[in-house]
Amino acid sequence: MEIVGSIKTYDWGSVGSKSKVAQLALSNDENFAKEFNETTPYAELWMGDHESGPSLLKSTGESIAKIVASDSSLIGGSTSLPFLFKVLSITKPLSIQVHPNKEQAEQLHASRPDLYKDPNHKPEIAIALTDFLALCGFRTPDEMYKLLKKYQPIIDLLGIDTIEELQKNPNNDSIKTVYKKLMHSPQAAVDKCISDLSLIFNEKKENELLTKVFDHCNHYFPNDIGVLSIFFLNIVQMNPGQSIFLAANVPHAYLSGDCVECMACSDNVIRAGLTPKFKDVDTLLANLDYSGKTAQENFFESVTIGPYSELFKPPVNDFAVVQVKVPATVQNYCVENRANGSIILVLKGNASADFNGQLIELKEGSIVFVPAHIQNIVLTLKHSDDNGFVAYQALYNDF
Repeated sequence: MEIVGSIKTYDWGSVGSKSKVAQLALSNDENFAKEFNETTPYAELWMGDHESGPSLLKSTGESIAKIVASDSSLIGGSTSLPFLFKVLSITKPLSIQVHPNKEQAEQLHASRPDLYKDPNHKPEIAIALTDFLALCGFRTPDEMYKLLKKYQPIIDLLGIDTIEELQKNPNNDSIKTVYKKLMHSPQAAVDKCISDLSLIFNEKKENELLTKVFDHCNHYFPNDIGVLSIFFLNIVQMNPGQSIFLAANVPHAYLSGDCVECMACSDNVIRAGLTPKFKDVDTLLANLDYSGKTAQENFFESVTIGPYSELFKPPVNDFAVVQVKVPATVQNYCVENRANGSIILVLKGNASADFNGQLIELKEGSIVFVPAHIQNIVLTLKHSDDNGFVAYQALYNDF
């Protein structure tokens, strides 16, 4: 079933044809092409049956949510997809945030459904399509201590005794102590700290990456407390094909670039900064994972499952992602479906796909929902250049 995704025009998205989301939608959706505007930020492409943006059947415009709900055999006996598949195009930083675990999500949704939209958890994986910049997880206590103690404005804001706790007791509790002190700092003190740090960075430029991220965050969210979170969280630079997995309660923020993202089918977010939206600080501090790791430890490795296929298999059942990269020297390739169905997005190349005798022409931007009863998809590649064929497949994690 060929489908078209739901486009989200959030303020942080990349504008017009600079957006990978827009590029893919322009290739696949005639209705989107009629409405396309070069001044609009196209932030997210949703592929799935989430009620806030279900995909539509390309031939009829019918919601895939209705199709799946009416025939449980399509996804192995269930009536809804367990995952939500996305492409993100990011120019402005997204909010620093965490996602609650399943139990927390149920409690938050029951008590505050206006803020926490559903009772499901939201673990997620991001796979970079371009050079990608993110904040992910707390730094180690030792690294955090050395960085905080290096800058007098931070010492003035937090107090030297608070920072020294990271050296005296290098554990989760000391990270919690120092981050809690940050998040409860008065706004006037935060303003002064950021102003003083700006002067230091403009004069010295001794830490190029830290300066770049500081300037980027402060440009879009001046004097936001989230700007100072870059001293506490790892700055992760991803090359195309690299990924990070974001488990429940791991603080993170996407800062710039394009990525494929897959998650449990949820929209629950607890925000901490870099946003004009409500920051639920007390809920955030109570639920954070304060484990300290290096930036490198946040990378999530794939495993090879075929000659041209890599599997990103997170430690949750809700989803997995397969990256398919077939070189131009290969003409035929078989993509395996799973017992619960899958969604395939084509990023590059052209191919004729045989779905149990039904032929569909695939090109950049094509999105196909593959029902559970189809076991294998045979691709006949049509090479017009030397780049081969690239696709991503989201599916239930029954590997």
